[in-house]
Amino acid sequence: MLFVELALIRWTAANNVYLAFLTNFVLLASFLGIGVGFLRAGSRRNLLPAGVIALAALVAFGLAFPVSFVTLSGPHQLVAAFGLRPLPERLSLGVIFALTVIVMAGIANTVARMFVRFPPLDAYRLDVIGSLAGIAVFSLLSFLQLPPVAWGAVATVGLAFLLGRRLRWWLLVALAATLAMLSIESAAAHEYWSPYYKIVAVPGRDSLLIRVNNVPHQDAYSISELHRIEPFYFYPYRHVDRRSLHDVLIIGAGNGNDVAVALSMGARHVDAVEIDPEIQHLGALYHPNHPYENPRVTVHIDDGRAFLDQTANRYDLILFALPDTLTLLNGQSSLRLENYLLTEEAMRTARAHLEPGGTFAMYNYYGPFLLRRYASTLETVYGSPPCAELGTRLAGRRQAVLTEARSGPAHNCTTP
Repeated sequence: MLFVELALIRWTAANNVYLAFLTNFVLLASFLGIGVGFLRAGSRRNLLPAGVIALAALVAFGLAFPVSFVTLSGPHQLVAAFGLRPLPERLSLGVIFALTVIVMAGIANTVARMFVRFPPLDAYRLDVIGSLAGIAVFSLLSFLQLPPVAWGAVATVGLAFLLGRRLRWWLLVALAATLAMLSIESAAAHEYWSPYYKIVAVPGRDSLLIRVNNVPHQDAYSISELHRIEPFYFYPYRHVDRRSLHDVLIIGAGNGNDVAVALSMGARHVDAVEIDPEIQHLGALYHPNHPYENPRVTVHIDDGRAFLDQTANRYDLILFALPDTLTLLNGQSSLRLENYLLTEEAMRTARAHLEPGGTFAMYNYYGPFLLRRYASTLETVYGSPPCAELGTRLAGRRQAVLTEARSGPAHNCTTP
């Protein structure tokens, strides 16, 4: 039951961006379904067959009517399959909610029928053990970066086992159809599943375009192209002495743009920290400048805050480099970044890892409130207002680079 719940939460969010703004939507539907299933524990009719059919219908609906962002600005931001207009939000989410309730009610009803055979404490013990087992199995499959067909295989085999003698041909067809649809999705070209996201990566001759959970996420370009279209990558280096740029730490190294820029600016060694192994791997394969192949670069697949807490190294420049640009969409991120990495405590830790003449910089697309909040936090930590260099607007947010020197105002700053 817990395994299927986690799989549904992750899979629906990967295919429908309406859920980006309703992060607990499928979770609430699961709770309702589990409650309905347990309340009907004493009824004669077992709800599991209905749950099996609903699962096949939910997978078919999610694949037939996905919702994607094609652009983060403009009047036509959303599309469905084949470039068509998506279903209205209420209809799309209503169908997902109803089918999720039925799926979870069917499984929960079977669980409840089993639990009544045991004394309450034994049933509770089994509940806890089963929940932990479901979480552990799903976590393992995610860690191994296995696609949805692996999740579907576990779910369909488990459902077939629970059906037992009640397994009819039409239920077997529904289970087989569910697994077949997930197999087709998992075999899609340029599609990868990291421990956190569904990733679509399309390499070009001089670029790599990455979409995550149906949202534009990262684009990798050559150094010359970054100078032309994304000059903000170079802004932090205005405030450092490039002759003494020995060690650079990049948190949120992603596809490698920031690493390539650091190398081009003369960094003698770069620690590149990226939490998503698949995005880093794709950057290593397809970035035009191949920065991850440079012997001056050390890659760390780790949480940025955890790396800061564990390392004893000191740096001439520390960059919080676009840590998870999915925060452009409220709630879309699967990671704990803005409420964990971008805190006063984390920034104090980063300052402690700067060399005496070192520099700290962070950049992203910020809403007005977040920009003021982070600027205020940096002023609290460093004792002076950050150097703020503003760029383009996107989806109601403003591109901004905030830079601080370890001691005193940032060098060569004209916009504190």
